[in-house]
This record gives sequence, C-alpha cells and structure tokens, in this order.
Amino acid sequence: MKRVSLALACVLSMASSSAAWCESYPSHPITMIVPFGAGGPTDTIARVIAEGMRNALGQPVIIRNVAGAAGAIGVRDAAAAEPDGYTLSIGHWGTHAVNALLYPEVRDALSHLQPIALLTSNPYLILSRSSVPATDLKGLIAWLKIRGDKAQSATNGPGSAGYLIGARFKEATGTAFQFIPYSGGSGAAKTDLIGGRIDLMFDQAATSVSLVHGGLAKAYAVTSKTRIAIAPEIPTVDEAGLPGFYLSAWHGLWVPKGTAPAIVGKLNAAVVQALADPAIRDRLANLGQEIPSRAEQSPEALAARQRSEIETWRPVVKAAQAQTQ
Repeated sequence: MKRVSLALACVLSMASSSAAWCESYPSHPITMIVPFGAGGPTDTIARVIAEGMRNALGQPVIIRNVAGAAGAIGVRDAAAAEPDGYTLSIGHWGTHAVNALLYPEVRDALSHLQPIALLTSNPYLILSRSSVPATDLKGLIAWLKIRGDKAQSATNGPGSAGYLIGARFKEATGTAFQFIPYSGGSGAAKTDLIGGRIDLMFDQAATSVSLVHGGLAKAYAVTSKTRIAIAPEIPTVDEAGLPGFYLSAWHGLWVPKGTAPAIVGKLNAAVVQALADPAIRDRLANLGQEIPSRAEQSPEALAARQRSEIETWRPVVKAAQAQTQ
C-alpha cells in the first residue's frame, strides 16, 4: 500500500511539474527551421511570422536556414528535435506534402511532426513569353494545341511545382507541351521566358507579378477563386475558362510530435495573434500572400489541408514517376 501511495505521489508530482513547466513556456528563444536558404519566399514569410510570434510569446523566434534536397534536410532536422516547443518547422505544400510522395525519408520525418497552424497561401500565375500571340487563356490553350510538343514549359525537374502543375494543366486542357528542366531554379527559367527561349511557365504570383507589370511576360489567369490584390487585373481561372483549377503555395507551421498540448495551444495562439496584427497582415499582403480565415488557422485545419494535398497530388506524382522510368 505504501508503494502504491508513493508511486501515485510521484506521478502527481511529475504532472504538477509538467504543468508548471508548460505555464512558464517559453522561457528562452525558439528556433524556427526554414528548409531553404535565406532570401527566398519561405524564408521571407518565416521572418515576418517570427516577428509577429515574438510579440505574442515574449521571446525571440530565431530563424535557422537548413537548405538542401528540396527542403528534405530541414524537415528531417526539425522532426528529430526534442518535442519541447523550442523547435518549429515552417514549410509549404512541397516540403510538407508532395515530398512525402517522392522521398521515403521525408514521409518518415513528416510522421514525426504535428501541425500548429496554416500561415499563408499564394496562388500561381499561368504565364507565357510576351511574344505568344494569345490574348487570353482560351487563346493560349488553342495555341498550345496547335504547337503540340513543340511548345515548352519550364520546370525544376520531375516532382517540382512547375512540373506537377504543368502535368495537371496538360491533363485539364488536352495540351501536349514539353517540360524543360532547369537546375538553376526559377531565376534561370524566368530569364529564358523573358528571352523567348521557352513558351510557358507556372510560377507563384508573389514572385512573378513584376514580370507581368514590366511587360516581360504575359499572365492569363491566377489559380485561385478570387483575384489577387497585387494584380487585380489578372482574371481567375474560373473567369478565364478553366474552372476549378485552384492551386496554392500554402505555408504552415509544425512542431515535433509529442509536444505538450498546452504548448501547441500557446504556439497556435501566437500565430493567430500575429496573423491578426494589421502590420503583419500588410507586410504579408505586400508579398502577395493571402491570409487564411480564422477557422483555417487551427492545427486540425492544417492537418486536413496536408492530407488533402497529398491525395490530390498522389496520381500526378505517380504518373510523373512512370514517365521518367
């Protein structure tokens, strides 16, 4: 009986200690792992969100860039961290969804992460070189059908966003353009689009609107249900004649699985507070980012988005892998 009482006392003591520890969280700086180098879209979004979370949590959120393997290295590092709330993993539909279909090690790492909140989304633009004669999306599709496999679209290789979106576009429109891989990233592809050496490109609105406004490329539609604030003149895919072709480079935040529910709650509340801050919202809007509704900012909503994205892209990835074997 004494042993049972002693064991119960120990359990109660540990629970009390854990609760007190959660109440004092965070007591020192938090690290947010960005799975890409500094200066890119994910890094920029991370720094804006980190600043907003610092105000809510009372501790700095320090960015740690861990680039390599299409984001896989950074995701693995975050998944291997202690589940104490002091390591966060930021990423997008590629790093935390599609890569699970491409790389077994990423699939394993993602199983060791749990969601905090959906952060932002950024639709894509359907672009062409400026000299393509089409003036609207229907005209572009007709022109691509005439060109057949002579038309070329830029990608970063099989499995990349440009490849996967392009594959869906080909299926949806009955076109047959070629994919041209660029190992140097989207910058090299944009240079060739501007120079007229490739015909087509699917790129995030936030990073390609400047080309359109500068007359260096044509934009036929934005892959969202509503027009975007940074380019309200570009029609949606529904308006342009390709209804339902919605695609978004959404970003989310995760922590290692096993993190205490109270800490998950604090982190989610910090994100919600940050995304409600007018200054943070303005900065994200200026980056071309759309902020999800309050209901979409929950851990459950991010988990649902992640699962849905994986299932959406599963047949596309399977087809892409079959074509490259």
